[in-house]
Amino acid sequence: MNTLRYVRHVTKVMLAAGLIAAFAGCGGQTPDERPPNIIYIMADDLGYGDLGSYGQQQIQTPNLDRLAQEGIRFTDHYAGSTVCRPSRLVLWTGYHTGNTPLRSNDIYVFQPQEVTVAEILQQHGYATGGVGKWAMGDTSNTGHPNRNGFDFWMGYLNQSDAHNYYPTHLWRNAEVIPLPGNVLSDDPETRGRVAVERVTYSHDVMTDAALDFIRRHAHGPFLLHIHWTVPHANNEAGNATGDGMEVPDYGIYEDRPWPSTEKGHAAMITRMDRDVGRLIALLQELDIDRHTVVFFTSDNGPHAEGGHDHAFFDSNGPLRGYKRDLYEGGIRVPLIVRWPGRIAPGSTADHPSAFWDYLPTATALAGVEPPDGLDGISYLPTLLGGEQPRHDYLYWAFEQGTRTKQAVRYGAWKAVRVGRDAPVELYDLSMDLGEENDVATAHPELVARLTAIMER
Repeated sequence: MNTLRYVRHVTKVMLAAGLIAAFAGCGGQTPDERPPNIIYIMADDLGYGDLGSYGQQQIQTPNLDRLAQEGIRFTDHYAGSTVCRPSRLVLWTGYHTGNTPLRSNDIYVFQPQEVTVAEILQQHGYATGGVGKWAMGDTSNTGHPNRNGFDFWMGYLNQSDAHNYYPTHLWRNAEVIPLPGNVLSDDPETRGRVAVERVTYSHDVMTDAALDFIRRHAHGPFLLHIHWTVPHANNEAGNATGDGMEVPDYGIYEDRPWPSTEKGHAAMITRMDRDVGRLIALLQELDIDRHTVVFFTSDNGPHAEGGHDHAFFDSNGPLRGYKRDLYEGGIRVPLIVRWPGRIAPGSTADHPSAFWDYLPTATALAGVEPPDGLDGISYLPTLLGGEQPRHDYLYWAFEQGTRTKQAVRYGAWKAVRVGRDAPVELYDLSMDLGEENDVATAHPELVARLTAIMER
């Protein structure tokens, strides 16, 4: 039995054993009611080491740490890419970058033949909403979120605009929503992305829209994607003012003896953490907490932009590299999943998983068959403490200028090639998580096998 057929077999056995009944039984639901709500939260450029539950010592993340205490924390979860746009394309569609049309951070527009997780759940009775950074098209083309499965979207459509925290407007579906008090510089060198008057912080507006969506659809089932832009830098603001980490205030970090950029980075993350706490409190207030699965992750590794130094807070933790690398620090990201009554509190998982696994996981939660031929494998069995089918390998490709970087994870082994003409490096992650000791020369047969995967 091939891997995908086995996954579906396992899922069907679990359903037959009473998973659907368990869904309906959560939180006092009656047996004929719907599958769970799904909330997927993605930070932007948050590192593997930026959360307390992953070893952070200086930035305070009490609500996300509690999320991990009440759910499951993945130690070996990977983004779809080492930069934003291709990583999101992988997440939406269930294919890794070997099988998507985008392996760089170039402009991309969703095409009609591409099927997103939101479209699938929308077709099966889910109300679908999203806030934050979209980056896959706008009102002028086929890529708008309303044309790709989302009933509701509030936030940025253009990826570059999303790096300004004080824009003049956001988008609610196809409608321009002015943000009061924000005025942008007319300096052509910053392309109009530096706010000279800062009143309305976009993160707060998008968060309020997400909470309102939950209130409107508390009867469920709903799918909500929250694609926050923190702690991404506004590089134009950094070039103009020296501080690209835009935040209304530094909060508890105001008096720390740190550069302003680092105060801003920490304050962004703690502000986001506060809003995770608000979200969980709302689920409890609405009595849908036990009927809602909450995911939290980041789109890639930590950045060193806008005046921020990723090493200041050890944002990549024990990992080598950061954003734009295919070493672990560029692609290994936090993943926390909470589902009261279904996921064992305080559990951890070392199952190697990646963004392309999200679509089949979400469809399994919804009791829906995923499309054929996906690269993803549902990790619902891991969430529920069951037997988990595993990937033969995980694969990434990233095009940066004329260079194509590639990486393969194969069990505990990791192969990295920093350019098509570069030698393949090999690391044993079970012994060398920081990828410091290249053992390629000692394992020529394994290198040949993983090189063949890269070539294919």
